[in-house]
Amino acid sequence: MRHFRYAAVVGLGVMLAGGVIAGEVQTSAGVMQISPVATGFEEPWALAFLPDGAVLVTERAGQLTLLRGETRQVIAGLPEVFARGQGGLLDVLVPRDFAQSREIWLSLAAPVKGGAATAVGRGHLSQDETRLEDFRLMFTAEGYRGGRHFGARLVEVPDGTLFLTTGDRGTGPAGMAAQQATKAAGKIIHLNRDGSPATSLPGWQPGVYSLGHRNVQGAELAPDGRLLTVEHGARGGDEVNAVQPGRNYGWPVISYGVNYDDSPIGEGTRKEGMEQPLHYWDPSIAPSGLMVYSGALVPDWTGDLFTGSLNSGFLSRLDPDRPAGTGFAEERIAAEETGRLRDVAEGPDGAIWFLSVENGALYRMAP
Repeated sequence: MRHFRYAAVVGLGVMLAGGVIAGEVQTSAGVMQISPVATGFEEPWALAFLPDGAVLVTERAGQLTLLRGETRQVIAGLPEVFARGQGGLLDVLVPRDFAQSREIWLSLAAPVKGGAATAVGRGHLSQDETRLEDFRLMFTAEGYRGGRHFGARLVEVPDGTLFLTTGDRGTGPAGMAAQQATKAAGKIIHLNRDGSPATSLPGWQPGVYSLGHRNVQGAELAPDGRLLTVEHGARGGDEVNAVQPGRNYGWPVISYGVNYDDSPIGEGTRKEGMEQPLHYWDPSIAPSGLMVYSGALVPDWTGDLFTGSLNSGFLSRLDPDRPAGTGFAEERIAAEETGRLRDVAEGPDGAIWFLSVENGALYRMAP
Protein backbone atom coordinates (compact mmCIF):
# COMPACT_ATOMS: atom_id res chain seq x y z
CA MET A 1 0.00 0.00 0.00
CA ARG A 2 1.34 3.41 -0.96
CA HIS A 3 1.34 6.28 1.49
CA PHE A 4 0.66 9.78 0.20
CA ARG A 5 1.55 13.03 1.92
CA TYR A 6 0.11 16.36 0.87
CA ALA A 7 0.81 20.05 1.17
CA ALA A 8 -2.17 22.34 0.74
CA VAL A 9 -1.32 25.25 -1.56
CA VAL A 10 -2.77 28.52 -0.33
CA GLY A 11 -2.29 31.58 -2.53
CA LEU A 12 1.43 31.92 -3.16
CA GLY A 13 2.41 30.20 0.08
CA VAL A 14 2.52 26.57 1.13
CA MET A 15 1.12 25.01 4.29
CA LEU A 16 2.97 21.72 4.73
CA ALA A 17 1.21 18.59 5.97
CA GLY A 18 2.66 15.77 8.06
CA GLY A 19 5.43 17.88 9.53
CA VAL A 20 7.31 18.10 6.23
CA ILE A 21 9.78 20.97 6.05
CA ALA A 22 10.27 22.81 2.77
CA GLY A 23 13.80 22.80 1.41
CA GLU A 24 15.75 25.80 0.17
CA VAL A 25 18.11 26.13 -2.75
CA GLN A 26 20.35 29.03 -3.78
CA THR A 27 19.85 30.16 -7.39
CA SER A 28 20.91 33.02 -9.64
CA ALA A 29 17.64 34.77 -8.70
CA GLY A 30 18.05 34.27 -4.97
CA VAL A 31 16.91 31.63 -2.52
CA MET A 32 14.03 29.43 -3.69
CA GLN A 33 11.81 27.32 -1.47
CA ILE A 34 11.05 23.79 -2.71
CA SER A 35 7.88 22.47 -1.10
CA PRO A 36 6.45 18.96 -1.48
CA VAL A 37 2.87 18.99 -2.78
CA ALA A 38 2.35 15.21 -2.82
CA THR A 39 4.60 12.20 -2.33
CA GLY A 40 4.24 8.44 -2.71
CA PHE A 41 4.00 8.22 -6.49
CA GLU A 42 5.51 5.30 -8.41
CA GLU A 43 7.39 6.59 -11.45
CA PRO A 44 5.37 9.76 -12.07
CA TRP A 45 5.62 10.89 -15.68
CA ALA A 46 3.61 14.07 -16.31
CA LEU A 47 1.52 16.78 -14.67
CA ALA A 48 -1.14 19.18 -15.90
CA PHE A 49 -3.42 21.73 -14.27
CA LEU A 50 -7.18 22.05 -14.43
CA PRO A 51 -8.50 25.62 -14.76
CA ASP A 52 -9.26 25.80 -11.02
CA GLY A 53 -5.69 24.82 -10.07
CA ALA A 54 -6.23 21.12 -9.34
CA VAL A 55 -3.38 18.93 -10.61
CA LEU A 56 -3.42 15.76 -12.70
CA VAL A 57 -0.43 13.41 -12.39
CA THR A 58 0.23 10.32 -14.52
CA GLU A 59 2.21 7.30 -13.35
CA ARG A 60 3.86 5.11 -15.94
CA ALA A 61 2.26 1.87 -14.72
CA GLY A 62 -1.13 3.25 -15.80
CA GLN A 63 -2.58 5.47 -13.06
CA LEU A 64 -3.99 8.98 -13.33
CA THR A 65 -4.48 10.92 -10.08
CA LEU A 66 -6.31 14.18 -9.43
CA LEU A 67 -4.92 16.29 -6.55
CA ARG A 68 -7.13 18.99 -5.12
CA GLY A 69 -5.93 20.54 -1.89
CA GLU A 70 -5.38 17.65 0.50
CA THR A 71 -7.61 15.20 -1.38
CA ARG A 72 -6.49 12.59 -3.89
CA GLN A 73 -8.72 10.87 -6.44
CA VAL A 74 -7.58 8.02 -8.68
CA ILE A 75 -9.33 8.42 -12.03
CA ALA A 76 -10.97 5.33 -13.56
CA GLY A 77 -11.77 4.67 -17.22
CA LEU A 78 -8.19 4.72 -18.54
CA PRO A 79 -6.97 2.73 -21.56
CA GLU A 80 -4.82 -0.38 -21.43
CA VAL A 81 -1.12 0.51 -21.58
CA PHE A 82 2.09 -1.30 -22.51
CA ALA A 83 3.96 -0.74 -19.23
CA ARG A 84 7.30 -2.27 -20.13
CA GLY A 85 10.69 -0.68 -20.59
CA GLN A 86 10.03 3.04 -21.12
CA GLY A 87 6.40 2.44 -22.10
CA GLY A 88 3.22 2.99 -20.12
CA LEU A 89 0.87 5.87 -19.37
CA LEU A 90 2.84 8.97 -20.32
CA ASP A 91 1.72 12.57 -20.92
CA VAL A 92 -1.49 14.34 -19.93
CA LEU A 93 -2.94 17.49 -21.52
CA VAL A 94 -5.86 19.66 -20.41
CA PRO A 95 -7.14 21.66 -23.42
CA ARG A 96 -7.87 25.36 -23.07
CA ASP A 97 -11.59 24.72 -23.60
CA PHE A 98 -11.80 22.20 -20.75
CA ALA A 99 -14.54 24.18 -19.00
CA GLN A 100 -16.80 23.49 -21.99
CA SER A 101 -15.43 20.21 -23.38
CA ARG A 102 -14.17 18.49 -20.18
CA GLU A 103 -11.67 16.69 -22.44
CA ILE A 104 -8.52 15.13 -21.01
CA TRP A 105 -5.89 13.92 -23.50
CA LEU A 106 -3.44 11.16 -22.66
CA SER A 107 -0.45 9.79 -24.54
CA LEU A 108 0.67 6.25 -23.94
CA ALA A 109 2.50 3.21 -25.16
CA ALA A 110 -0.38 1.17 -26.53
CA PRO A 111 -0.21 -2.61 -26.95
CA VAL A 112 -0.58 -3.56 -30.62
CA LYS A 113 -0.01 -6.69 -32.66
CA GLY A 114 3.70 -7.47 -32.61
CA GLY A 115 4.63 -5.03 -29.86
CA ALA A 116 3.69 -1.49 -28.83
CA ALA A 117 3.05 1.91 -30.39
CA THR A 118 3.03 5.54 -29.34
CA ALA A 119 -0.62 6.59 -29.20
CA VAL A 120 -2.81 9.45 -28.04
CA GLY A 121 -6.44 9.51 -27.01
CA ARG A 122 -9.04 11.52 -25.18
CA GLY A 123 -11.85 11.08 -22.71
CA HIS A 124 -14.18 13.35 -20.78
CA LEU A 125 -13.71 13.91 -17.07
CA SER A 126 -16.95 13.03 -15.31
CA GLN A 127 -18.70 15.74 -13.34
CA ASP A 128 -17.81 13.99 -10.08
CA GLU A 129 -14.16 13.80 -11.24
CA THR A 130 -13.87 10.05 -10.67
CA ARG A 131 -13.46 8.70 -14.22
CA LEU A 132 -12.75 9.43 -17.86
CA GLU A 133 -15.86 8.72 -19.89
CA ASP A 134 -15.87 7.48 -23.49
CA PHE A 135 -12.08 7.31 -23.76
CA ARG A 136 -10.88 6.41 -27.24
CA LEU A 137 -7.60 6.47 -29.10
CA MET A 138 -7.37 9.24 -31.69
CA PHE A 139 -4.01 8.34 -33.26
CA THR A 140 -1.79 5.27 -33.07
CA ALA A 141 1.66 5.08 -34.68
CA GLU A 142 3.03 1.93 -36.22
CA GLY A 143 4.06 -0.78 -33.77
CA TYR A 144 7.55 -2.02 -32.92
CA ARG A 145 8.92 -4.70 -30.66
CA GLY A 146 10.62 -3.61 -27.46
CA GLY A 147 9.99 -0.83 -25.00
CA ARG A 148 12.31 2.02 -25.99
CA HIS A 149 11.87 5.62 -27.15
CA PHE A 150 8.15 6.35 -27.26
CA GLY A 151 8.48 10.16 -27.08
CA ALA A 152 4.83 10.99 -26.31
CA ARG A 153 4.81 14.63 -25.19
CA LEU A 154 1.65 16.61 -26.02
CA VAL A 155 1.30 20.32 -26.82
CA GLU A 156 -1.85 22.27 -27.69
CA VAL A 157 -1.57 24.93 -30.40
CA PRO A 158 -3.64 28.15 -30.09
CA ASP A 159 -5.81 27.03 -33.04
CA GLY A 160 -6.84 23.95 -31.03
CA THR A 161 -4.71 21.43 -32.91
CA LEU A 162 -2.22 19.22 -31.08
CA PHE A 163 1.40 18.17 -31.44
CA LEU A 164 2.44 14.66 -30.41
CA THR A 165 6.13 13.80 -30.20
CA THR A 166 7.42 10.32 -30.98
CA GLY A 167 10.73 8.52 -30.59
CA ASP A 168 12.63 6.36 -33.04
CA ARG A 169 11.62 3.28 -30.96
CA GLY A 170 15.28 2.33 -30.62
CA THR A 171 15.74 1.68 -34.35
CA GLY A 172 18.67 4.10 -34.80
CA PRO A 173 21.49 4.58 -35.48
CA ALA A 174 21.44 1.14 -37.12
CA GLY A 175 17.94 1.78 -38.47
CA MET A 176 16.62 4.81 -40.32
CA ALA A 177 12.97 4.92 -39.21
CA ALA A 178 13.33 8.52 -38.01
CA GLN A 179 14.40 9.54 -41.52
CA GLN A 180 11.52 7.78 -43.27
CA ALA A 181 8.76 10.33 -43.88
CA THR A 182 6.20 7.56 -44.37
CA LYS A 183 6.60 6.35 -40.76
CA ALA A 184 5.51 8.00 -37.51
CA ALA A 185 8.60 6.97 -35.51
CA GLY A 186 11.08 9.76 -34.74
CA LYS A 187 8.70 12.54 -35.75
CA ILE A 188 6.53 15.40 -34.60
CA ILE A 189 2.91 14.55 -35.42
CA HIS A 190 0.34 17.33 -35.95
CA LEU A 191 -3.30 16.39 -35.31
CA ASN A 192 -6.73 17.96 -35.33
CA ARG A 193 -8.93 17.37 -32.31
CA ASP A 194 -10.81 14.63 -34.19
CA GLY A 195 -7.54 12.75 -34.75
CA SER A 196 -7.24 13.66 -38.42
CA PRO A 197 -3.93 15.05 -39.74
CA ALA A 198 -3.54 18.81 -39.28
CA THR A 199 -0.48 18.88 -41.56
CA SER A 200 -0.09 17.09 -44.90
CA LEU A 201 3.23 17.37 -46.75
CA PRO A 202 3.91 15.86 -50.19
CA GLY A 203 5.31 12.34 -49.92
CA TRP A 204 5.05 12.30 -46.12
CA GLN A 205 2.64 10.32 -43.96
CA PRO A 206 -0.34 12.60 -43.26
CA GLY A 207 0.17 14.30 -39.91
CA VAL A 208 3.98 14.12 -39.95
CA TYR A 209 5.21 17.65 -39.25
CA SER A 210 8.98 17.13 -38.96
CA LEU A 211 11.40 14.19 -38.98
CA GLY A 212 14.82 13.11 -37.77
CA HIS A 213 14.11 13.05 -34.01
CA ARG A 214 15.63 10.42 -31.69
CA ASN A 215 13.37 10.65 -28.61
CA VAL A 216 11.57 13.90 -27.84
CA GLN A 217 10.91 14.02 -24.08
CA GLY A 218 9.82 17.64 -23.67
CA ALA A 219 7.84 20.06 -25.81
CA GLU A 220 6.40 23.54 -25.32
CA LEU A 221 5.38 26.58 -27.34
CA ALA A 222 7.66 29.62 -27.18
CA PRO A 223 6.08 33.05 -26.73
CA ASP A 224 6.51 33.65 -30.47
CA GLY A 225 4.53 30.47 -31.26
CA ARG A 226 7.45 28.24 -32.24
CA LEU A 227 7.37 24.65 -31.08
CA LEU A 228 10.40 23.97 -28.87
CA THR A 229 11.51 20.45 -28.02
CA VAL A 230 14.13 18.71 -25.90
CA GLU A 231 15.27 15.30 -27.05
CA HIS A 232 17.69 12.62 -25.99
CA GLY A 233 20.88 11.98 -27.87
CA ALA A 234 22.87 8.80 -27.48
CA ARG A 235 26.12 9.27 -25.51
CA GLY A 236 26.07 13.06 -25.69
CA GLY A 237 24.07 15.06 -28.16
CA ASP A 238 20.88 15.86 -26.22
CA GLU A 239 19.23 18.75 -28.05
CA VAL A 240 16.89 21.72 -27.83
CA ASN A 241 15.24 22.30 -31.20
CA ALA A 242 12.90 24.91 -32.68
CA VAL A 243 10.70 22.74 -34.87
CA GLN A 244 9.30 23.93 -38.18
CA PRO A 245 7.12 22.00 -40.64
CA GLY A 246 8.87 19.96 -43.30
CA ARG A 247 12.29 20.18 -41.66
CA ASN A 248 14.74 17.37 -40.94
CA TYR A 249 16.45 17.39 -37.51
CA GLY A 250 19.12 14.92 -38.46
CA TRP A 251 18.89 11.75 -36.38
CA PRO A 252 20.63 9.36 -36.99
CA VAL A 253 22.55 10.98 -39.85
CA ILE A 254 24.00 13.83 -37.78
CA SER A 255 24.47 14.11 -34.02
CA TYR A 256 26.65 15.81 -31.41
CA GLY A 257 26.91 12.49 -29.59
CA VAL A 258 28.48 9.10 -30.17
CA ASN A 259 27.27 5.54 -29.73
CA TYR A 260 27.49 3.98 -26.28
CA ASP A 261 30.57 2.04 -27.43
CA ASP A 262 32.20 5.38 -28.43
CA SER A 263 31.90 4.67 -32.17
CA PRO A 264 30.78 7.62 -34.33
CA ILE A 265 27.18 8.19 -35.35
CA GLY A 266 26.28 8.89 -38.96
CA GLU A 267 28.15 11.53 -40.91
CA GLY A 268 29.19 14.02 -38.23
CA THR A 269 27.49 17.07 -36.73
CA ARG A 270 26.32 18.89 -39.86
CA LYS A 271 24.80 18.12 -43.22
CA GLU A 272 23.09 20.27 -45.82
CA GLY A 273 19.33 20.07 -45.50
CA MET A 274 19.42 19.11 -41.83
CA GLU A 275 18.72 21.51 -38.97
CA GLN A 276 21.08 22.52 -36.19
CA PRO A 277 19.87 22.53 -32.56
CA LEU A 278 19.43 25.73 -30.59
CA HIS A 279 21.37 24.08 -27.78
CA TYR A 280 23.01 20.72 -27.14
CA TRP A 281 24.47 18.90 -24.15
CA ASP A 282 27.65 16.83 -24.20
CA PRO A 283 27.81 14.85 -21.98
CA SER A 284 24.12 14.01 -21.90
CA ILE A 285 21.79 15.10 -19.11
CA ALA A 286 18.79 13.04 -20.39
CA PRO A 287 16.44 16.07 -20.50
CA SER A 288 12.75 15.53 -19.78
CA GLY A 289 9.84 17.93 -19.66
CA LEU A 290 10.04 21.49 -21.00
CA MET A 291 8.70 24.79 -19.73
CA VAL A 292 9.12 28.35 -21.02
CA TYR A 293 8.78 30.50 -17.92
CA SER A 294 6.56 33.62 -17.92
CA GLY A 295 8.50 35.38 -15.16
CA ALA A 296 5.39 35.71 -12.99
CA LEU A 297 7.21 35.20 -9.65
CA VAL A 298 10.82 35.49 -10.84
CA PRO A 299 11.12 38.29 -13.42
CA ASP A 300 14.83 37.57 -13.96
CA TRP A 301 13.85 34.24 -15.52
CA THR A 302 11.28 35.59 -18.00
CA GLY A 303 11.48 33.64 -21.26
CA ASP A 304 13.96 31.09 -19.92
CA LEU A 305 13.66 27.38 -20.67
CA PHE A 306 13.48 24.79 -17.89
CA THR A 307 13.96 21.05 -18.29
CA GLY A 308 14.68 18.25 -15.85
CA SER A 309 17.65 15.90 -15.89
CA LEU A 310 16.92 12.18 -15.65
CA ASN A 311 20.52 11.13 -15.08
CA SER A 312 22.18 13.90 -13.06
CA GLY A 313 19.69 15.19 -10.51
CA PHE A 314 19.08 18.85 -11.35
CA LEU A 315 16.68 21.32 -12.94
CA SER A 316 18.30 22.95 -15.96
CA ARG A 317 17.61 26.64 -16.69
CA LEU A 318 18.61 27.82 -20.15
CA ASP A 319 18.82 31.54 -20.93
CA PRO A 320 18.19 32.18 -24.65
CA ASP A 321 19.45 35.76 -24.26
CA ARG A 322 22.94 34.59 -23.28
CA PRO A 323 24.75 32.63 -25.98
CA ALA A 324 27.23 29.96 -24.92
CA GLY A 325 29.47 27.52 -26.75
CA THR A 326 26.76 24.86 -27.00
CA GLY A 327 23.83 27.24 -27.48
CA PHE A 328 22.49 28.96 -24.36
CA ALA A 329 23.96 29.77 -20.96
CA GLU A 330 22.86 27.17 -18.42
CA GLU A 331 22.20 27.19 -14.68
CA ARG A 332 21.86 23.86 -12.90
CA ILE A 333 19.57 23.99 -9.87
CA ALA A 334 20.28 20.98 -7.66
CA ALA A 335 18.79 20.00 -4.31
CA GLU A 336 17.63 16.89 -2.47
CA GLU A 337 14.30 17.24 -4.24
CA THR A 338 15.65 17.31 -7.82
CA GLY A 339 16.51 13.63 -8.26
CA ARG A 340 15.64 12.28 -11.71
CA LEU A 341 13.20 14.97 -12.88
CA ARG A 342 10.61 13.82 -15.41
CA ASP A 343 8.35 16.84 -15.95
CA VAL A 344 8.27 20.56 -15.20
CA ALA A 345 5.47 23.10 -15.63
CA GLU A 346 4.51 26.60 -14.57
CA GLY A 347 1.56 26.52 -12.23
CA PRO A 348 -1.35 28.98 -12.30
CA ASP A 349 0.28 30.54 -9.22
CA GLY A 350 3.43 31.38 -11.22
CA ALA A 351 5.54 28.84 -9.31
CA ILE A 352 7.67 26.15 -10.97
CA TRP A 353 6.24 22.68 -10.37
CA PHE A 354 8.18 19.49 -11.09
CA LEU A 355 7.99 15.72 -10.73
CA SER A 356 10.84 13.70 -9.24
CA VAL A 357 10.87 10.03 -10.20
CA GLU A 358 13.61 9.32 -7.64
CA ASN A 359 11.55 10.74 -4.79
CA GLY A 360 8.13 9.77 -6.19
CA ALA A 361 7.00 13.32 -5.50
CA LEU A 362 5.46 16.48 -6.91
CA TYR A 363 7.21 19.70 -5.81
CA ARG A 364 6.60 23.42 -6.07
CA MET A 365 9.49 25.91 -6.27
CA ALA A 366 9.04 29.62 -5.64
CA PRO A 367 10.87 32.54 -3.95
